[in-house]
Amino acid sequence: MALKKTIARLNEYRDRLKNKEVDQIKVGHVEKIIAKLEAKDAELLQRLEEAKKPEKKERLKAKQKIVRNQIARARWLRKQIKKSS
Repeated sequence: MALKKTIARLNEYRDRLKNKEVDQIKVGHVEKIIAKLEAKDAELLQRLEEAKKPEKKERLKAKQKIVRNQIARARWLRKQIKKSS
């Protein structure tokens, strides 16, 4: 799943949480998203180590920052779902 799709799915789950439709969200689904985001973070770290151009390093760092922010959001969402269950 592409990063944009993963983030969109995470946003969809957060909207469901806001609308009190938590029972439709399974913890396993959020954990899959977290796993995908963590894999993307590892991939970006690898690419960052291999990058030579400063411009490319900056782009990769920006992407990595986004991914790490999304991981934090997904973990928060998982915690909220567990509380509601």
